[in-house]
Amino acid sequence: MTQYVRDIMTAAPVTVGPHTSVAQVARIMRDRDLGAVLVTDEGRLRGLVTDRDLVVRSVAEGVDLEETTVARACSDDLVTVRPDDELDLAVRLMREHAVRRVPVVEDEHPVGVVSLGDVAMERDPESALGDISVARPHT
Repeated sequence: MTQYVRDIMTAAPVTVGPHTSVAQVARIMRDRDLGAVLVTDEGRLRGLVTDRDLVVRSVAEGVDLEETTVARACSDDLVTVRPDDELDLAVRLMREHAVRRVPVVEDEHPVGVVSLGDVAMERDPESALGDISVARPHT
């Protein structure tokens, strides 16, 4: 049976504008227990920023986290899929581009995100990655 991106994607992704501070994005990630948010400009997808991006592109560079915008830290060379694409396409793109998350777009507007964890849970929920994907972090 063919599986589609829409069947496993995380719908209604959290988005921020490109002028949002890195510090604010980090707080959003902390408060919502997210590893990534999408960066949009006038509703159109502009980039994706992960917690790792914030560390490598901002914290490690010693920038002022309240003054630096997320536009500086986000990845803007994105690979995307559509909700009606087959899940195998999303998996192939993750492999080819060595990414763990792929934004899902319709008419350049983000409608979801499909992650490696989503795929693991769908295809092999008993795998280590599947277990890790559903586990809540210890705080």
